[in-house]
Amino acid sequence: MTSISSSPRTIEEIFKDYNARRTGIVRALTNDVEEFSNLCDPEKENLCLYGHPNGTWEVNLPAEEVPPELPEPALGINFARDGMNRRDWLSLVAVHGDCWLLSVAYYFGARLNRNERKRLYSLINDLPTVFEVVAERKPIKDKPSSDSGSKSRGSIKRTADVQAKSTPKLADESCDEDEEHGETLCGSCGGNYNADEFWIGCDICERWYHGKCVKITPAKAESIKQYKCPSCSLKRARP
Repeated sequence: MTSISSSPRTIEEIFKDYNARRTGIVRALTNDVEEFSNLCDPEKENLCLYGHPNGTWEVNLPAEEVPPELPEPALGINFARDGMNRRDWLSLVAVHGDCWLLSVAYYFGARLNRNERKRLYSLINDLPTVFEVVAERKPIKDKPSSDSGSKSRGSIKRTADVQAKSTPKLADESCDEDEEHGETLCGSCGGNYNADEFWIGCDICERWYHGKCVKITPAKAESIKQYKCPSCSLKRARP
């Protein structure tokens, strides 16, 4: 993995690193999918998909050092391999890959000023996400309106009696959060945030999910003190 001493510092260097790591992950989930799938043995411990700065990819155990040198990819990508439709499984791994790529890019870009961060985001946003490539979806330029009736989004109107809670995180707490969560993607289906849908946030990995994707209703969420998403629930404790 890239060492801190040689980590990219300029916008161009960070974007080049992001693009190379992205290329590796895309290759694993498309051209090299059979090899990738064979490496993701559910009988093994938590496995991660890494993209490297030279455009290669690797399935491996999480970094041993604590804290890790870079943000870690999603743990346990191998556990769901045989329990899901392959396309859905690859799409789920792709979503987690996108989250990791962004976390690495902004880890390197922590010292950038506001305008530099916006420029970096603009460069990244011009590329299709790994999920879009794997799912063969075109980037969504405009968010569908709440009454569009889109079956793919399966909009669920918020119930008025759902109260704001600190845990678990509910994405219908306030209309002011529309802007805050505007770029949020569902950790399960990859759909964009919409205030007219019920969302729930994992208290472990802090990813957000459509309630319908993880089979959690507003009423059920009220009785959950700490919500763990399906991915975190499958993780095994490290020795």
